[in-house]
Amino acid sequence: EEIPTKPYLVRALFEWCVDNGYTPHIAVKVDSNTQVPVSHVRNGEITLNIAPTAVHKLQMGNALIEFSARFSGIARQVSVPVVNVHTIYARETGQGMTFEVELPAPAPQVAPQVEPAVPGSDAPSDSEPTRPNGTGRPALRRVK
Repeated sequence: EEIPTKPYLVRALFEWCVDNGYTPHIAVKVDSNTQVPVSHVRNGEITLNIAPTAVHKLQMGNALIEFSARFSGIARQVSVPVVNVHTIYARETGQGMTFEVELPAPAPQVAPQVEPAVPGSDAPSDSEPTRPNGTGRPALRRVK
């Protein structure tokens, strides 16, 4: 089986950033295979500074990017599957590369069994779904 080009491109752009005095950052889609401080994850993603001055024992393999770093003063071990990296860029210029990330779909969850509403009770019926924003419309957020 042929090795994908992505790990090679990530390593090459990392070296380009370092050689030019830039600070390489990676943006990563977080899933169950990603070992990062959960408190720093936003909207299922985390951006990591992987500059040699920011990390210790950086290993950029074909399958994983691993290192230790401090987050809020606490040393943490980080492990990121290369397939989860969706961007590598220089912080100072924004130059870099974006990749497609196709994470496996989460396993479908079984809907809990709901007892039918008792007539005259205050429980909502199945025909009147409640909405989190209370407006009767679905709560959507635009992502650019």
